[in-house]
Amino acid sequence: MNILKKDILDALESITAPGEGKNLIESNSVKNIVIFDKEVVLDVEISNPSLQAKKRVEVDIMKIIHEKVHPKADIRVNVKAAVATEKPTNEIKGKEIPGIKNIIAVASGKGGVGKSTITSNIAVSLAKMGFSVGILDADIYGPSTHLMFDVANKKPLSVTVDGRSKMKPVENYGVKILSLGFFTQPNQAVIWRGPMASKALKQMIFDGAWGELDFLIVDLPPGTGDVHLSIVQALPITGAVIVSTPQNIALADARKGVAMFQQSSINVPVLGIVENMSYFTPPELPENKYYIFGKDGAKNLAKDINTVFLGEVPLIQSIRESGDFGSPIALQNGTEIENTFIDITKNVVSELVKRNKNLPPTEIVRITTMSGCSAIKK
Repeated sequence: MNILKKDILDALESITAPGEGKNLIESNSVKNIVIFDKEVVLDVEISNPSLQAKKRVEVDIMKIIHEKVHPKADIRVNVKAAVATEKPTNEIKGKEIPGIKNIIAVASGKGGVGKSTITSNIAVSLAKMGFSVGILDADIYGPSTHLMFDVANKKPLSVTVDGRSKMKPVENYGVKILSLGFFTQPNQAVIWRGPMASKALKQMIFDGAWGELDFLIVDLPPGTGDVHLSIVQALPITGAVIVSTPQNIALADARKGVAMFQQSSINVPVLGIVENMSYFTPPELPENKYYIFGKDGAKNLAKDINTVFLGEVPLIQSIRESGDFGSPIALQNGTEIENTFIDITKNVVSELVKRNKNLPPTEIVRITTMSGCSAIKK
């Protein structure tokens, strides 16, 4: 059973916040509804600022959705008091970035599948092909691009562009980089709520002096959440690449990642799937392949969901060592693994060319208010 926004709106008509004469729909209290499979996120504003009133509304919403819409829905309700003079601080208003031709989001359904490793090596491969490339490390809570490019001790400089002060990305190996890792200490945990994370993303996106880029690659955090929604609100993503490992658990999460981009309200073309840690070949037995995590999992998933299998990356020690030492392995000319990443990157570019030829430009997802509720629009 799918969860429909209409059913949620109908259910919320039976809830009235304390001290208000109209139900939540009549009073325009429901500001945003986002649905991912069985996950439902609601933003609600009420006039009563008391903690007791906000808690009661939260409990009533969860109860009524479980009763009337779906008994196993995973519900998150954000209730705040409406202030007439308050302006939203967690909304990233979308607009194109002048000079950037293509924006590719690299995502994964779960952590630990090597998404940032794939991102860094695709970026290096693009740069070696002669393209101008940038990476926006949007993994707010676990940035790693600055480490993989050996620029952890550098900081973006302030430059003036058209009379405005902007951040000049740090550059290495022909790739421009902006990451939250430049602004935090190695032992400092990033403990931010959604609005603060969105503000940091906004600064890196729109205050970055990116210049002319053929490709801006956005390294997203794992899963599907606030940051992903903020990115598609902020940028017209040209296409998305999904990274997974072969085992069933990772593939189940990768399927959710694909489904997020394919939602009609988001509608970002998925260029394909890359399988990381596909097999292990010991140095002393170079002809042998051991499929430790399973065989052809991502390839079969790509076929099942009618998308492209972009390639497989083996589980070898040198990939890990290269990332740890800040020198992506695609930099090693003439090696088999360099050719692997070159082939994957060529496949990504090929799918991007097809996408740009056959589909209209991706529009920014906008949050607008309609009929008393917030709707996601293109």
